[in-house]
Amino acid sequence: MRTENPSHLRRVDSPIGRLEIVGNGTAITALSIERNGHLPWEHLPESSDAILDAAAAQLEEYFDGHRRDFDLPISLAGTAFQLAVWEQLVDLEWGEVVSYGELGRGTGRETAGRAVGGAVGANPIPIIVPCHRVLGSGGVITGYSGGNGIPTKSWLLDHEGITHRVPVSAHTASATAQQPTLEVFAGERSSEEPAA
Repeated sequence: MRTENPSHLRRVDSPIGRLEIVGNGTAITALSIERNGHLPWEHLPESSDAILDAAAAQLEEYFDGHRRDFDLPISLAGTAFQLAVWEQLVDLEWGEVVSYGELGRGTGRETAGRAVGGAVGANPIPIIVPCHRVLGSGGVITGYSGGNGIPTKSWLLDHEGITHRVPVSAHTASATAQQPTLEVFAGERSSEEPAA
C-alpha cells in the first residue's frame, strides 16, 4: 500500500499504454502500465531524474525493437519469498520463458504454485523485471496484473517473438489489443498455474 508520494516520477507513452516510472533518486522502485486510462500517480506532476530519464530511453529502445535487456538500477522491496522469485525473473533473457513450477523449484518450494503466482503478480517493476515471461504449462497465459491484463502480456510476448496461448475468454478481449495473439487455447487454470 502506498503511504507517501514518490520522490521522482516520469511518464512515457508506449504501444501498450502510458507507463509511469517511479524512483527514489538512486534506483527505479516501480513501473506501472496504464489500466483503463489511469495511472497510480497521475494526479502528481512529473519530477524526473537521470535514472528515470535513462529508463525512459531504454524502454523506448525496447519498444522500438532495439533493446533486449535493461541496464538500470532497481530497488525491489518485498518478502524474502517475493525477492527470491523476482531475482529469478531478472535473470531471464529476451525471448526466454519460465513456468510457475520452475520458479517454485528455484525457490526451494516446488509445490508453491499459488505463492509463486502471487509473487509474480506483485512484481513492482514489470517489463524491466520481466514477469511477462512467466507462462503456465504448455505456454498458456494464466493472467497478468499489468496494464489491461492478458492482452498486454500477449502483446509483450508477441513483441519478443515468444509463442504462447491465451484462454478463449481472453481472446475476445485481445481483439482490442494492438497485435493479435499467436494461438488461442481454451484451457482451465490448474491450482499450480495461478494468475500473475
